Amino acid sequence: MDTGCTLTTVTLGTPDPVGLATFYARLLGWDAPLPVDDDWLALRNPDGGIALAFQEEPTHVPPVWPQNEDGQQMQVHLEILVDDLAAGVAHALASGATLASFQPQVDVRVCLDPAGHPFCLWIDS
Repeated sequence: MDTGCTLTTVTLGTPDPVGLATFYARLLGWDAPLPVDDDWLALRNPDGGIALAFQEEPTHVPPVWPQNEDGQQMQVHLEILVDDLAAGVAHALASGATLASFQPQVDVRVCLDPAGHPFCLWIDS
């Protein structure tokens, strides 16, 4: 069914849009971020898929992983396919991510970006 709607971009809130955009450009091997306006940057997917954008939120509160009733709830997380899980984690950490203390699956690693957003590195097994 053609609805006329196309998902083009996922936007993450952050107190530092330049820093977070630079992190994801490094992590994904994408070109440098493009300024959209004073508080919003975008990374275009070189393969033509979904883009990432980063909007300034000065009062951003990082989500809690794993989520619980008392902390900021996770609203979204990214799933990133990697060829080699150990190498993918090493690259993410070298790019500025941290490894989450809770890891729910053997073939997935949950990392946190510099603004605290969880993202999953996974292998297609």
